[in-house]
Amino acid sequence: MQDVTPEVYSVAQLNNYVKSLMDYDVTLKALFLVGEISNFKAHSSGHMYMTLKDDKSSIKAVMFRGNASKLKFMPADGMKIIAFGSVSVYERDGAYQFYIENMQPDGVGSLSIAFEQLKEKLQKEGLFDTAHKKPLPKYPRTIGVVTSPTGAAFQDICNVLGRRWPMARIVISPALVQGETAPRSIVEAIEDLDASGQADVMIVARGGGSIEDLWCFNDERVARAIYAAKTPVVSGVGHETDFTIADFVADLRAPTPSAAAEIVVPDVLAERDHIMQLGMRSQKLMLNKVTTLRTSLNQLTSRNVMQGPVALINERRLMLDNLVDRINSAVNNKVQTNRANFRVLTSKLDAFSPLKVLSRGYSITEGEKGVIKSVEDVKPGDKLSIRLNDGTIGAEVL
Repeated sequence: MQDVTPEVYSVAQLNNYVKSLMDYDVTLKALFLVGEISNFKAHSSGHMYMTLKDDKSSIKAVMFRGNASKLKFMPADGMKIIAFGSVSVYERDGAYQFYIENMQPDGVGSLSIAFEQLKEKLQKEGLFDTAHKKPLPKYPRTIGVVTSPTGAAFQDICNVLGRRWPMARIVISPALVQGETAPRSIVEAIEDLDASGQADVMIVARGGGSIEDLWCFNDERVARAIYAAKTPVVSGVGHETDFTIADFVADLRAPTPSAAAEIVVPDVLAERDHIMQLGMRSQKLMLNKVTTLRTSLNQLTSRNVMQGPVALINERRLMLDNLVDRINSAVNNKVQTNRANFRVLTSKLDAFSPLKVLSRGYSITEGEKGVIKSVEDVKPGDKLSIRLNDGTIGAEVL
């Protein structure tokens, strides 16, 4: 028997050979794989790396940026998915892995998951908070509409506005409301209308459709444009049972485009009736006030003072004269009493006057230090002054 020398391969050659075997395997080139995501990582390059596992085994998987950018939802650990792709070998590491081209959540639709993910994200950021909701003007002069100018929604809005508030001016900011380019178109229409400052209130609207048809109103860019608008925004997307992210961010949500038009303007007929009622109430109040004042006037004119004012004036004059006489009498009595009291007090004061004492022969002797009361207060040679009733005598102590 002839000996066969086995061929020697490099590691790279081996990995390349195994890769070629797997790449040419029809089964491995296109297959669906169900599993639970773990170790998920969204790379800054846009690629997504993860591990797909079940209760018995696991396999590494990668989804490149081109395919990942088309996903409607963001994968996460613990999410069960059905992925379509191929199996091949990553030659550098010698490891085989699953290359995902597309994936769908197993059980719940991808659009539903994407909706809930974005809703949760924006809610945490506060975009749905009522504190940020702007009030709608009661009597808008200009209504801005962001929608397709050829769609039935715009015609419905115009019909409702024309019927309810015909004096309003309608300004349309045209936008695509379906398809991949619709979100950018809607954002630009909102920003242009808001920047122009023409509209007192803005309606963002579209007619009914499937969740795919309405999906552009679940776009994060549209939500942030509505939130950033200075003009109050009313959303009227789809039918009453349809809810979009735009509904939660808008200042007010209407179930349909027609309902949005009804919300933003009052009813001209109702306002006219209200004005007429106010006029009737005002007229009634004025008549009541006139009647009350007329009654008061009649009561005043029926009094004696109004019937015979001269007699009342004469009566008041007599009362005034009587009061003057009483005041004069009281004043005179008070003066006489005070004069008598004054004379009594004057007499008492005169009796105790030092001059009165001097008139009876007494005198007051004063020295340099005042009145002399004792012989001890003077000494020989002191100059004295002796006051008498009719004059003063100078003296010297001997």
